[in-house]
Amino acid sequence: GTPTMPAAALYPLTFDPIFKDLIWGGRRLATVLHKAIGPGRVAESWEIADHRDDVSRVRAGPLQGASLRDLIATRGEEILGAGRSRDRPDQFPLLVKFLDANEALSVQVHPDDEKGRRLANDNGKTETWVIVHAEPGSLIYAGLKRGVTRADFAAALGTANLEPLLHRFEAKPGDCVMIPAGTVHAIGAGVVLAEIQQMSDATFRVDDWGRVGPDGKPRALHLAEALESTDFAAGPVNPLVTHSEPSAGGTREALSRCDYFSLERLRIVGPTPVGRADRFTIVLCLGGEVDVIDGVEATRLPFGGTVLLPAALGPREVVPLGGAATLVTCHVP
Repeated sequence: GTPTMPAAALYPLTFDPIFKDLIWGGRRLATVLHKAIGPGRVAESWEIADHRDDVSRVRAGPLQGASLRDLIATRGEEILGAGRSRDRPDQFPLLVKFLDANEALSVQVHPDDEKGRRLANDNGKTETWVIVHAEPGSLIYAGLKRGVTRADFAAALGTANLEPLLHRFEAKPGDCVMIPAGTVHAIGAGVVLAEIQQMSDATFRVDDWGRVGPDGKPRALHLAEALESTDFAAGPVNPLVTHSEPSAGGTREALSRCDYFSLERLRIVGPTPVGRADRFTIVLCLGGEVDVIDGVEATRLPFGGTVLLPAALGPREVVPLGGAATLVTCHVP
């Protein structure tokens, strides 16, 4: 028979973004993050995705055009290493996106894994936000105020009395906000953020601020599912208090950590090793731009860019262009 070609060596993988038009979106993915979004309104840029019909495709290099789903099916061990999900070994476990909240998102809650499967036929959704840009006075709503009970919340549904039950704070660039499944939340108008979450789109809408959709009708709410999914013991959520410490090439700061992902922020002023040998690493460039060095090749990662370092690569050197850069790295703990 024909000799089989050896599989192309893996390398730092970048993907074509998948743009989503939702009624709260705007133009800041172009003006702030320099994404080539075309005309009109864009709410989200899905940077790395393997969810139903939304599957990322490799942007460049020998694997250009390959889908992330096919790569996980054929080369999952090389890409994921120990970052493979026990529940869904055939699926990339994390969804990475940028959001432009030109208007406020609906007040919503995401289910945990058990409720996600039962109520939405999807994975659960714990997520983390890293705020990239915020207009003065823009707000984040995260968690219920202390002491709000299920009965209080249920009584306020569908009325003007819901917003006063929500904990809020002003959005500040650089803030990291962890939103465990079961946390009632909304992103206020004027915020651009990066979101790292479980690979899930399970969202139960609690309130849509009285808004109507493109058809002139209010968007559907999911009140029974939201009530069942909300963790009434959790209370208010605030931005994480973090501490940076010196490390190779700059400083390192632990951000959110849970069973699904572990984030760090690196502020680098010189060549810095990024990634690990036992599992994949996702790198987001949230300040400046960098080159990711792989042998003699360099993958340029601009501000607002995202790259996947397969487990098989091990650590790679990242070099800031123009003196300094800010990265957020993510792996499965």
